[in-house]
Amino acid sequence: LKVLSHIDSILRSPRAPPLIFRPSKGPVQNYIKENGQACGFEHLPLTIEMWADQLIALKDLHRSLRKLSLELLPWNTKDPQDNRESLRVEDLQLIVDAILEELEHKEKSSQTQSLQTLSAIVCHFQKLFDVNSLSGVYPRMNEVYTKLGEMTNALRNLHELLELDSSAPPTVVVDTVGKLCDIVNKNVTEQVQQLLGTQDIHSIINKLEEHECFFPPFQALIQDLLCLLEISNVDDILPAVQNLK
Repeated sequence: LKVLSHIDSILRSPRAPPLIFRPSKGPVQNYIKENGQACGFEHLPLTIEMWADQLIALKDLHRSLRKLSLELLPWNTKDPQDNRESLRVEDLQLIVDAILEELEHKEKSSQTQSLQTLSAIVCHFQKLFDVNSLSGVYPRMNEVYTKLGEMTNALRNLHELLELDSSAPPTVVVDTVGKLCDIVNKNVTEQVQQLLGTQDIHSIINKLEEHECFFPPFQALIQDLLCLLEISNVDDILPAVQNLK
């Protein structure tokens, strides 16, 4: 009876969960105390069984948390709770707090590294494209993007005009254009030689010198005729002279 009275005082304490004490619904389930009041202990065995299952589950949860802790905190191998018969919620909370602290530290470290990486990228861009201030980074980016688009389009057009494969590098395009320029220059030289009627460079020089000697007096004569005949067109010189006969 004293044991029941002690249990009853524990169950009625403010710290006791309301689940483990319910008033009895009949005289058969009641236990009579010294003061004759009814005590409801019919739910107590079920509650104790539930607690026993929870304690076993608590050990399983502790093992799972330890595995997770070893994955995230491999350097923290000390576990004084492994050899203890009883576990407390506080023990599990310590493991969870350690894991959360490590995750928060990693997150802050990754953010710091990201900021450092972004700062290094911006500084590198400023050096490459001669940007003196951060405010000039975006305009220069836009300018570089525009120029890149123009060059890409020009290179694509050259590939098509030169009938080159689209995968041909710019060096191949430059070499091909250089060869075409050599061919054009060679043809122009040949045409000039044919026009002047000589294949000898010295003859070309002599003809140019003769032209320099002949053309100035001829030009002066034509100008005098235009003034004398009071005309402005070279084609009118011959008709004007004929009219003078």
